[in-house]
Amino acid sequence: MADAPSGDQLVEMLAALANPIRLRIVATLAGGRDYVSHLAREIGVSRPLLHMHLQKLEAAGLVAGRLELSDDGKAMKFYEVTAFDLHLTPAALAAAAQTLTSKES
Repeated sequence: MADAPSGDQLVEMLAALANPIRLRIVATLAGGRDYVSHLAREIGVSRPLLHMHLQKLEAAGLVAGRLELSDDGKAMKFYEVTAFDLHLTPAALAAAAQTLTSKES
């Protein structure tokens, strides 16, 4: 993410990272891309649970998935961390708050 995230984007990113499993997924993928079955074994969760967490991370723009074919023709979904850089300072939070569209408390 080249520009600072908007308030809504920041809320979504922080919500996605506020879960221990999702934080472990990002940490694992920081070492390089991986496919779902292997990533599930590495993290120690079921594939359906992993998919749920990956969807949340993907919606927040923190990971990206791509379907690829293996040498034997099997479809495999690979995920990798996207380029993002969050600097949380009081000024950055104040600027992000000015762009919030949601008034939820």
